[in-house]
Amino acid sequence: MAYTVLARRYRSQTFDDVLGQDVVARTLRNAIATGRVAHAYLFCGTRGCGKTTMARILAKSLNCLAADGPTVKPCLKCDSCININTGEDIDVLEIDGASNTGVDNIRQLRENAIYRPARARFKIYIIDEVHMLSSGAFNALLKILEEPPEHVKFIFATTEPNKVLPTIQSRCQRFDFHNIPPEVISQQIRRILGDEGIAFEPDLLVHLSRLANGSMRDALSLLDQLISAGTPPLNARQLIDLVGIPDRQKVAQLLTAIAEHDGAGVLEKLDQMLLTGQNTGQICEAMIGVMRDVMIYLSAGKESKLLTLTEEERDAVGVLSEKFDIAGLVYHITALEKLQWTLKNSESSRALLEALLLRLTLSEHFIGLDRLADQLRTLPAGAGEVKKK
Repeated sequence: MAYTVLARRYRSQTFDDVLGQDVVARTLRNAIATGRVAHAYLFCGTRGCGKTTMARILAKSLNCLAADGPTVKPCLKCDSCININTGEDIDVLEIDGASNTGVDNIRQLRENAIYRPARARFKIYIIDEVHMLSSGAFNALLKILEEPPEHVKFIFATTEPNKVLPTIQSRCQRFDFHNIPPEVISQQIRRILGDEGIAFEPDLLVHLSRLANGSMRDALSLLDQLISAGTPPLNARQLIDLVGIPDRQKVAQLLTAIAEHDGAGVLEKLDQMLLTGQNTGQICEAMIGVMRDVMIYLSAGKESKLLTLTEEERDAVGVLSEKFDIAGLVYHITALEKLQWTLKNSESSRALLEALLLRLTLSEHFIGLDRLADQLRTLPAGAGEVKKK
């Protein structure tokens, strides 16, 4: 039997299972319960946050054959529910907007939409990446969205709602899906590893949820890779080696050398990181990430929920926070962010990164006015006076 990846095997099946999208799930549940289901929905959000999953759950709720009408708790056992799960139902058509972009594709959809569903209550069209449709295709959709047959429902999903025509958006109910919080991703990974009977170290959950960047699918895809590549107990070191990201400890050493104005040390630490196979863009991004954590630490405190860190990493950030101030960090992050765009197209990316890091190291001092005032107050009497000739 073929292996099913974790992202598919642990996909949410009902509104109660949905993670991190409580508002959307509650609104759709209430719409079904009160008989106020719209004819068209637009689901917007980043990749892996649950748009297609929610579309399938809505389709199952509307077309479940075990219920007398639309239900908020589909049975998951009837032919309709099973086939919707696999994307093979005859009355629920999943269309990839990226490969069906033309007017002819939408015209064919319109011609087929007038026919009633074969066995279910509604004929449901789920169009993923709808923003990829051409202007002509969008215009071809307008009429049927304005006055659709009573048996037709449209569910559009997109990662770029700004590219969807306003005339299309005005004919849909729009739902914006949020990035899934790291703690929710961490809890789900813990549950899955427990169900799979795989041993792991707690710090792994923090690293995985941070790398997922709000996407449950990305987190489960990484976990699948790690299970294949690592040996139990799974740990953060195996994950770092797998994805090839810079080690935070080495990044912290590099930032320490910058804070201590050690130009030679900065070049040496950077060289060590480059020799491990990291490219300049990855190092630049990793530095921005660590400095962002130090900035949050200084601004919001050690226990801020904005920090997704292990206890060891939190302590390391605390040590770094004693070497930087917020004004300097803001300058450093801005300078590195500007450099990132240049590095992508440069054949001398190493030299550019070395030059910027030396500039940050030897610039004594991009410090805030509050710290400058403190330094002036500690000067001996008369040390700050200017002598007149």
